[in-house]
Amino acid sequence: MKDPYTEQRFDSAVSCVHNRLKEALLRVPNRIKRSAQEIRLRAGRPVTVCGGLQSHFITPEGVPSAWGTPGLLTVTPEDLSETFRIMCDYSVYSYQNDIKNGFVTINGGHRVGLCGTAVFHHGEMTGIRDISSLNIRISRQIYGAADGLLECWNKTGGLLLAGAPCSGKTTILRDLARQLSTGSTGTMRKVVVVDERGELSGTCSGVCHNDLGLSDVLNGYQKGEGILQAVRCLSPDVVVCDEVGNLSDISAIEEGLNAGVEMIASIHAGSLEELFRRKQARRLLETGAFTQVALLKTSRSPGGIQGVYKVGDEDVKAGGMYFDDCGGSRGGVFAVP
Repeated sequence: MKDPYTEQRFDSAVSCVHNRLKEALLRVPNRIKRSAQEIRLRAGRPVTVCGGLQSHFITPEGVPSAWGTPGLLTVTPEDLSETFRIMCDYSVYSYQNDIKNGFVTINGGHRVGLCGTAVFHHGEMTGIRDISSLNIRISRQIYGAADGLLECWNKTGGLLLAGAPCSGKTTILRDLARQLSTGSTGTMRKVVVVDERGELSGTCSGVCHNDLGLSDVLNGYQKGEGILQAVRCLSPDVVVCDEVGNLSDISAIEEGLNAGVEMIASIHAGSLEELFRRKQARRLLETGAFTQVALLKTSRSPGGIQGVYKVGDEDVKAGGMYFDDCGGSRGGVFAVP
């Protein structure tokens, strides 16, 4: 399904951009806005609107053009500096925790990646100065984005959603939380969303801009801390979080499993081979919290499900995983040591 508000979401994402650039971006044709996934602003380089495999460079009039076209709209250091201040509500200090992690979440749930010079204090990174580029990732709310997954997934046990960047992990997690919490899947579940970066809920200044149904949202919590908070205080049936993998996440997931909570989470991995090469991913699967892995297709077809895989099937002597696609075919794949 498509997001019926794609143009508005593009305009929302550029609302924090310095006026000189914003005026041109608002003039970009709707066909470009509908396919846009990212807006990249780099000092001394043309404004770039990225969507799938295509990148568009724009003129001051908002006309999409090819790389090397004379007169492209070029980003100045002043544009970046002012845009950064707007994104931080002119209070950079209050965003320091996010900034040192390399991003800022802006109104509408759009996440902005930051590039610049790292600032260290007593050997610890405390911030970023001299911003050299900004990557605005456009947040999408697509009702029915999880429908394809729900047709393959048996909806019992934990689910680990694996995919490359821009493959649709966050969009699907968002729709899963909505459908599970409102009973669209047949049974209403108590869902808690641990939203460390504010992307899932689109929370900005305490306002949730995305529809997560009846989910309770722990916004800004580190995932490990949020999972434990959910288990101890909110009695969830399901905890949903994005991009797990570090040791504190794994420990919290194990505690949640012991409390009888099902986990739905995502991890960066463009293939099963890549998933098993990552030590954190192997450790996650060893916790027993995830009974299935859903692998997404590439960014060329965001939201597409390549397959759903069972973890630790007892029928497999290797103790590995079985593939079960939407057509019902079945065959052995990679083992979990």
